[in-house]
Amino acid sequence: MPSPNEFYGKVVLVTGAHQGIGKAVVELLVAREAIVVAADIAFSSSELVEQTANLFQIHLDVSSQENVNDVVGVVEDKLGHIEYLASVAGILHMGSILEQGNTEWQNTFAVNCHGPFYLCQAVAKRMQQCRRGSIVAVGSNAAQTPRINMGSYCASKAALTALIKNLALELAPYNVRCNLVAPGSTDTQMQQQLWRDKNGAAKTIAGDLEQFKLGIPLGRIATPIDIANTILFLLSDQAKHITMSNLLVDGGATLGH
Repeated sequence: MPSPNEFYGKVVLVTGAHQGIGKAVVELLVAREAIVVAADIAFSSSELVEQTANLFQIHLDVSSQENVNDVVGVVEDKLGHIEYLASVAGILHMGSILEQGNTEWQNTFAVNCHGPFYLCQAVAKRMQQCRRGSIVAVGSNAAQTPRINMGSYCASKAALTALIKNLALELAPYNVRCNLVAPGSTDTQMQQQLWRDKNGAAKTIAGDLEQFKLGIPLGRIATPIDIANTILFLLSDQAKHITMSNLLVDGGATLGH
């Protein structure tokens, strides 16, 4: 794990921070005394709202390039250079590719792919100038593994994976690293919407051959903290020679691709 003082006093922007993985990342960073900006569409204020001495909240719709640029500008004006970005915000619209409406398809890409593009472009330009920084985006093991009724989600996460890897190549000469964490089934609100009854977790672990879905060899659903710990590792200097990586955290569910 990162050293206890590594994030001390450093500015970190975390999107999708209201719940699930994003919230867990915020909690870990606050405990390490980083200056954390928790950004989410669920937060109401368009200004930085101080929660504690080192935690701020702000409204952010990642699908709006104007809003992204405004938020990044406010953060850097008020708090200083953003040294770390954790791009966690994401959505899932279930449905067959043949039946899914254009609105759901467009919204999925707007949040899962366009949003990280806007964020990375806004934040990384300053990182490039300062010649330091680390970016981690939350992808999915579904980026390389087809899933029934998840075509738009899989496609958007595949596009995100290519985006981050190409960005990493561009920024490598400037000492800026870009990586992805690719979770599998994780106990979040997004995952729970896939469960039809109280046995949903057990069924996910067991797998469903009719849906062409393997089970989870480790025999458990990931917790948000499991994923957040991996994000912190990739953000930190413990991973200072890792870039362009897409680290699977799925309990073996995709057999390492």
